[in-house]
Amino acid sequence: MASDKRPADKGRAPLARHAVRHDRHPILAFVAMFAVAVAVVGVSATGLVAFSVWDTAQALNANAVVLDEDEVIPPSLGAIEGGVNILMVGTDSCDGQNAALSSACQNGDTDGERNDVTMLVHISDEPRRVTVVSFPRDMIVPIPACPSPDGGEFSAMSAQMINSSYMYGGLACTAKTVEALIGDKIDFAAAIRWTGVINMSDAIGGVDVCVSGDISDPHTGLSLTAGTHTLQGAQALQFLRIRHGIGDGSDLGRISNQQQFMSSMVRKLQSDSVLADPSLLFNLATTAVNQVQQKQLVLSQSLTNPTLMVQIAMAVKDVPYEDIVFVQYPTEYASGDGASRVLPVTDAAAVLFAALQANQPLTLTGDASQGYGVEITGEAVKPTPAASETASETPAAGETAAAGETPAAGETPVDPAAPETRVDLPSQIAGQTAADTTCTVPQ
Repeated sequence: MASDKRPADKGRAPLARHAVRHDRHPILAFVAMFAVAVAVVGVSATGLVAFSVWDTAQALNANAVVLDEDEVIPPSLGAIEGGVNILMVGTDSCDGQNAALSSACQNGDTDGERNDVTMLVHISDEPRRVTVVSFPRDMIVPIPACPSPDGGEFSAMSAQMINSSYMYGGLACTAKTVEALIGDKIDFAAAIRWTGVINMSDAIGGVDVCVSGDISDPHTGLSLTAGTHTLQGAQALQFLRIRHGIGDGSDLGRISNQQQFMSSMVRKLQSDSVLADPSLLFNLATTAVNQVQQKQLVLSQSLTNPTLMVQIAMAVKDVPYEDIVFVQYPTEYASGDGASRVLPVTDAAAVLFAALQANQPLTLTGDASQGYGVEITGEAVKPTPAASETASETPAAGETAAAGETPAAGETPVDPAAPETRVDLPSQIAGQTAADTTCTVPQ
């Protein structure tokens, strides 16, 4: 039983847990977008001038979503002050090949495409840090007025599950909902469907995951023995969807399981085995563009500029493991609903987002998982760059080591040796860093 696997009581406030129920499964958007960014950087860095995949830029723009008609698309990453917010959405579409991947689709037990995975990727100003915030799909939030496909407008709603925002108004509506929740602007956004996740994980070449005991889940069809496994394709999707066979069987446990996958993927994408393989990088980018053309991957109009993608990748590819943090938006039980819905804990979340806006390093004080889905087993050490690579990255005269750019007139240079004030996040905020190696805990 899940209760036998809970960590010892540490005097912390009770954490929200979702009721176990059969419903549609989420997918992971971060897989695709991080791969796209790194692929673009890798291809550019290795001098493959014939990057013909971007000849399909018109196709990228044809299916792009406008987040805000009044917002001017930034000319460069550096033009965005206060860091960059990228919304990543995974949807439960029953369109085309996706229907065969879901019993809910096959049984007709679905009423529209929802954002069953919603993540915010925040990339800070210099010094660069990356924070990924997962929003529980059953969290009750206000949904603002959103444009409808017929040119009209859906009315604002005061209390709906966050995963219904995509059904009401697509990617733009989910972006507006998250903006209202975090009190900040979404600069870029993307949504991916199940088939897209399978194809992107194949292009990556698999991601290593760990399970501390045997897993067998009839809902997803995933069976794994205890130990480390390299997952890709349909099996990777099953791992990202699974919740009944792990932790307490809740969506909160599934979120931490996804965070284990993402953390391992980040370490792989930053390693030489990926960045030094031009053919793999080219395949990643080509696959991503194909997913856009096949409508398995949807980008915001602001994200269809290859130059911006390169800049995003350049901003995150060398971030230290300990400064790549995966957290869950804090929640508490919604009263009178059998604990099947949760409410945002805004005071704890306010500490997180204030730290992000101030670009302060984060320290996790809570558990790795609110749903007891993973346990920390060790610490990963980032490989040391080769001597030639280190020499090539030495700042030239007039550059700063942290930013790699000459400060503008009147701007104070970043001092990499200056002490920074770390922010201890409230214990209600669960998560891990890319430096944490974790294993999934069977139910």
